[in-house]
Amino acid sequence: MAEKIEIEKASSSSQDLICPLCLDIFEEPTLLTCGHTFCRKCLKTYDLSHQDVDHMVCPLCREITEFSTNRVDDLRLSVSINGCVDDYNAKFGGMNALFDHVDDVEMRPKCTGCKLLQDAVSFCRMCNNYICDKCLQCHQYLTIFEGHEIVSMEDVIEGKASIGHQFEKCSIHRQENKDMFCKGCKVRVCLLCVVAGHKVHEIKNLADFEQELRRKVTGYTKKCADKKAELEKNIQNIEEQRHEVHTAMQKLLDDVRQVYSIKVKALEAGLEEELQSLTEEINALKQSFDDDLNILKSKDRQRIKSICSSLALIDKNKLGNLETDSLSAHILLCDELNAMLKEDTDCTSAVAITKKAQEKRFKPANTPSLDLGCISGSNPKLKIIKDVDLRGGMCGMTRHSHQSVAVGYGDNAQGIDIIDSAGGKQPYRNIPNDMKCWDLFFNQNRQLYVSVGREEVHVYSPHGSKQAAIHVRNMICNLKLNRSRSNEVLVANGAHQVSIYDPTGSTLKDNVPTKHKTWQVSSTRSGLIVTSSCNLTNPSVVTVYDRDGNAGESLQAPEDVYLYAAVDEQDRVYVASVDHENYDVVIRLYDLDGLNLKERVKFKALDIICDYPWCYLVSLSPDLLAFACSEELYFINISQF
Repeated sequence: MAEKIEIEKASSSSQDLICPLCLDIFEEPTLLTCGHTFCRKCLKTYDLSHQDVDHMVCPLCREITEFSTNRVDDLRLSVSINGCVDDYNAKFGGMNALFDHVDDVEMRPKCTGCKLLQDAVSFCRMCNNYICDKCLQCHQYLTIFEGHEIVSMEDVIEGKASIGHQFEKCSIHRQENKDMFCKGCKVRVCLLCVVAGHKVHEIKNLADFEQELRRKVTGYTKKCADKKAELEKNIQNIEEQRHEVHTAMQKLLDDVRQVYSIKVKALEAGLEEELQSLTEEINALKQSFDDDLNILKSKDRQRIKSICSSLALIDKNKLGNLETDSLSAHILLCDELNAMLKEDTDCTSAVAITKKAQEKRFKPANTPSLDLGCISGSNPKLKIIKDVDLRGGMCGMTRHSHQSVAVGYGDNAQGIDIIDSAGGKQPYRNIPNDMKCWDLFFNQNRQLYVSVGREEVHVYSPHGSKQAAIHVRNMICNLKLNRSRSNEVLVANGAHQVSIYDPTGSTLKDNVPTKHKTWQVSSTRSGLIVTSSCNLTNPSVVTVYDRDGNAGESLQAPEDVYLYAAVDEQDRVYVASVDHENYDVVIRLYDLDGLNLKERVKFKALDIICDYPWCYLVSLSPDLLAFACSEELYFINISQF
């Protein structure tokens, strides 16, 4: 009798030693910050799908545990649970030994189909009862039991057959089975519990709920296979694009060698060094493109790894034994996996990299000097190709097309002009002629957003009808505008913040705090914010922020030099430095390095005399800029040679 009680205690206490992820007895029980415990190997498997972050989100409560260098390996073991596991294994030799022990002492379950309380010899899956010899005979001979599926206790004990649900008795209503599941509370309940406290909750039959989970896992298995196949196909495409890149680079190298072989006959000395320099430049380009392709490939491989590891965690054939924590963990894991499967596969970036490589050209030098030539894009230069007189003081400017800008007037002139790089000029007639325009932009759908003062932005359709008005409170100056690549409305007003509205302007999505007063704002493809304090803050600065207000190191101009920034289609940042003491303009090209700006090229000073404090710089295309100062507009070509 004492042995029976001991075994029942072991079976009950073992439930407290079950890992919510693998549903087995803990192995190296490891604590998260929140206090929840999991097997170390389960946490490592879970971490495989989250390698891009430096923390772990608890699968049960979603609290964050920060990682150190060795990630999961640095988390501490639960000494108390580990001791309980050791005691349990020492006493019973694990779960399998417990079943063996039960068999040895003939502690079989009692018949639940009658009142005789005889040892069970079989289990009826239809009745969900253990049955004795007499009940077995009834099942075999009475027609009312025809079709019932019977399994022997030997097969059950040896694990050869599953007995299905063994409903747990309700701890409150002791005669009732906990055969229902409350989806809101994520617990198993009996019928009386539903009536007493869960009437307004969504209740499901436990078997149906578990079947639903199984169907979900089955669905995820297929989706994972499809997504894995898609990603592997994309990896194959990346390798094909790599071949195209290498072919393009080889053609460049062949062109260089061909010119070299011609010139070497007349100029045998000095060309080897030039050839080496060009070869190194091409190899650097090749390595750069290789690195870009490897990043794409690595991302796809990591996604495959994440999907497979997440699937491995949820694809366990133990859903019938799930407790509250386990159900929560599996539901959250399913949600995470579902989000991963919905992520679009990037099938275009590799082709774009190939196109960029194929656009590189070699230009032979036309002089008899010891110079072979150069690779396109290696040494850009600026040249003013058109100077246009404006009809008034420019207040705002935005890109209208690859070859034209829209200029807004707000003081001694009103309205908007569309001006192209050939000097063509015409008024934009889809707004009132007498409207003061303090700033403006066109979104991807060609809707026009116009700042008309300190508190309002008007939105016009491409055909000129007014569609909406954005109301901005507590503004201290005329609003300055731009848009993000996803059509969000960016608003600056000379304060220490940038306001971000949804494309309709009806919802304020975010206020990004800035370290300096902000007068002009741009956005990158990844959503970073590039701000300019322009001429109304001394010293003038350009700073890059993320959406949380984290800032990189600011570019700071000397006194009386003012900075105006523009972001092009490739996320390169051009900054115009306007020196009002020497009346000259210098433009620099920067690459983004996280939240910092890394100078790439300082161009020669442009032949522009700028004595007006308010300027605007806009990127129209990768090879064309527009710069406006007072009543002058300049179109500036960016040469690739």
